[in-house]
Amino acid sequence: MIRAYHFVGATLRDGSPIPADGEWLEFADQCVMCNSGLHASRHPFGALQYAPGATLCLVECENIDSEQTDKLVCRRRRIVARFDATDVLWTMARWSALQVIRLWNAPQVVREYLTTGDESLRAAARDAARDAARAAAWNAAWNAAWAAAQTAAWAAARAAAQDAAWNAAQDAAWNAAWAAAQTAARDAAQDAAWDAAQDAAWAAARAAARAAQQNHFLALVTAKFSALGIAA
Repeated sequence: MIRAYHFVGATLRDGSPIPADGEWLEFADQCVMCNSGLHASRHPFGALQYAPGATLCLVECENIDSEQTDKLVCRRRRIVARFDATDVLWTMARWSALQVIRLWNAPQVVREYLTTGDESLRAAARDAARDAARAAAWNAAWNAAWAAAQTAAWAAARAAAQDAAWNAAQDAAWNAAWAAAQTAARDAAQDAAWDAAQDAAWAAARAAARAAQQNHFLALVTAKFSALGIAA
């Protein structure tokens, strides 16, 4: 028997009533991951990915049929304890947003709401964030248009220069083109290496960020169950 986590809404997914704490649910038919059987996750962050509602249950599972990275399916499951995780989820959402706030010029009211959780600031923070996003999108579109115009101008200038070079000195043009090709090949190799390094760094950063999210959520959930007198 293992302990795991499971979110529920008003009913179970098949419409059945949610059982009382301590009452065993049993499934006698064939278990199929994500389709049939009794599901749960060893980590609350895994359970969050499949949450149909905000009630988080600490459960015990027996007769596990199969398991994937973030979930399992079993034939017997019972609820040990549960709580309404709405406040925890809001806290988690604000914390996650604060982890990346340095990446944009967030309005002060947004920073205040994310830091304090003051619900009186939520509407103003949402509106300010929306307006900032619209402004950023407009600036991005303008920059893209300007970059496109610059690219077109450069292409035209380059074509004209190539024509002039061809007319003035065909051999010199070919030599310059060959040198440019060599430079381009070298630059392409350097760019490929740089892209590979960036991809690896991004993958590592993303994995680290996900691990930080998982650990923070686990700490919030553990503290909540501990307040209920339950060791999660």
